[in-house]
Amino acid sequence: MNLIELIKSRRTIRKFKQISINIDILIDIIDCARLAPCASNKQPLEYIIVTNKNLCDEIFVNLRWAAYIHPNGIPKHDEKPTCYIAVIVNKNRATKWIGHDIGLAIENITLAAWSYGIASCILGSVNTDNVKNILHIPDEYILDSIVALGYPAQQSFYEDNDDTVEYYLDEDGNMYVPKRPLNNIIHFNDF
Repeated sequence: MNLIELIKSRRTIRKFKQISINIDILIDIIDCARLAPCASNKQPLEYIIVTNKNLCDEIFVNLRWAAYIHPNGIPKHDEKPTCYIAVIVNKNRATKWIGHDIGLAIENITLAAWSYGIASCILGSVNTDNVKNILHIPDEYILDSIVALGYPAQQSFYEDNDDTVEYYLDEDGNMYVPKRPLNNIIHFNDF
């Protein structure tokens, strides 16, 4: 798959097969995040890869999943992610552009994962205090988000739709995500 196909086919997945991800693949995914651009090259981001089943279960209960399709968007016991990546920020290295740094790094994580056939879900609704305790994250770090990873147990599709932003599940449990049509968001030379 070329890069354009990879970008256009990567969708958020919330249901996963219970297959472990090879640690070398996870390290390669983090290496892709590490090489993302960052403001002033301060490199404030670090990552905690969580594959231990007990820790994954502890993290799972501290996450909120898919508000538009709640409770059907919550993975069942046999659909939970097999890995999480905690994205943490070293406060001493952060700049005012940290949001850009995080977005670029997480995009690299999700695309690198998808290149291996590994699906992802970016979770910003996290009980950060609990997860920081679970993962023993020091006070000089901010837990920004969690990226759930696993081999997909559902499909997700986008559809052009400017009438709603609410995604939904079909009768087979597959996701449909409305995206604003290209003609409605693109402007040439001026607004």
